[in-house]
Amino acid sequence: MKTRLERYFEFAALGTNWRTEILAGFTTFVTMAYIIIVNPAILHETGMPLAAIVAATCLCAAFGSIVMGWFARYPIALAPGMGLNAYFTYTVVKGLGIQWQTALGAVFLSGVAFVILTAIGVRQMIVSAIPAELYSAVAAGIGLFIALIGLHNSGIIVANRDTLVAMGNVRDPNTLLAIIGLLLIAALLAWKVRGAILVGILATTAIGVAVGTVHWQPQSYSLGEITATAFHLDIAAAFHYGLVEIVFVFLFVDLFDNVGTLVGVCEQGGFIKDGKIPRVGRVLLADSVGTIFGALTGTSTVTSYIESAAGVAAGARTGLSNVTVAALFFLAMFCSPLATAIPAYATAPALILVGVLMSQSLALVKWHDFSDALPAFITMIATPLAFSIATGLSLGLISYTVVKVAAGKFKEINTLVWILTALFILRYVYLAAA
Repeated sequence: MKTRLERYFEFAALGTNWRTEILAGFTTFVTMAYIIIVNPAILHETGMPLAAIVAATCLCAAFGSIVMGWFARYPIALAPGMGLNAYFTYTVVKGLGIQWQTALGAVFLSGVAFVILTAIGVRQMIVSAIPAELYSAVAAGIGLFIALIGLHNSGIIVANRDTLVAMGNVRDPNTLLAIIGLLLIAALLAWKVRGAILVGILATTAIGVAVGTVHWQPQSYSLGEITATAFHLDIAAAFHYGLVEIVFVFLFVDLFDNVGTLVGVCEQGGFIKDGKIPRVGRVLLADSVGTIFGALTGTSTVTSYIESAAGVAAGARTGLSNVTVAALFFLAMFCSPLATAIPAYATAPALILVGVLMSQSLALVKWHDFSDALPAFITMIATPLAFSIATGLSLGLISYTVVKVAAGKFKEINTLVWILTALFILRYVYLAAA
């Protein structure tokens, strides 16, 4: 049996062994385990039961990771995506007033659409059609969006009638603890500590317990808690509301988030052969199936995690590493009661620093070319200011087409971008007339 598995995962060809793969999988898990705490903290604001979201987060991360590891045979872990969970909560549910069950229905539809697009090979065409500058700007805009949420949740930034926003009361105990947590996680990241975000969240919570700001009473818990969200998605309502734009945003953001992570990790691991990624169809299918499973269990879009690069750096070369990640996420389900004790001021610093990490993609924008710089800037800045990823994306795409036309660079605008630009303009005309 052992020899058969080693052949299946190509141990000899990839120069790896059981010990290396298992330890590398543990490294990946520790690096991305913060999602067990942060994702429920965000989705809970929709009114979804916290314990159920924790269980769903762990379960869909385990399922998606094992599909990627066993079926696609890559060490790329999956979990509910940062940014997409914020869009789910703050734009779709709280912003548009849509029930979380309906929003889950939209996530499910986006997953089904992904399966279809992957099966007929359209996904690669879409990737090549959307301007790379906008992809980088969308990632940075989501980073700023998440950071703004973290700054607000921590009390560091508050609303102000005269100046829109202002500095909060740093003498407030919760805000002060959030600042301490922010500095602690930043230091850990600078020291390249594995699992820096998770360690920082837990350390900040421990300080809160010591000073008496954490008030948590242990409650009985069973894996049956997940039934509060599992299979509660409302697909019919998603169709009824005509949530085409919402489904599109789930599709678009996950598309580039997943492909960007895939290319980055595969380049680092040396998996790209002759400019192509072997079994790329299986990789994309694993992501799609993970999203469908996530919607069924009760969480937002599932996507590939760039933290997988930490496992690759530790020696991961096969899907066996992902099987280890999946097993650890499954075991984490039994720690759900502890996750519900984490206060908002402990998770807020993680959101801010995840925003920092996501903003690194701005380095890829050609800032010296104004026809690239302006759309990228509008996409990036409109996302947090409008509190909407969809708005940032649509304004960025419209400005991209307009400025390219003004610069006489018609050849840089492909057919799909023309179509999307026209649709977005019609959307704003319709909203103005409504």
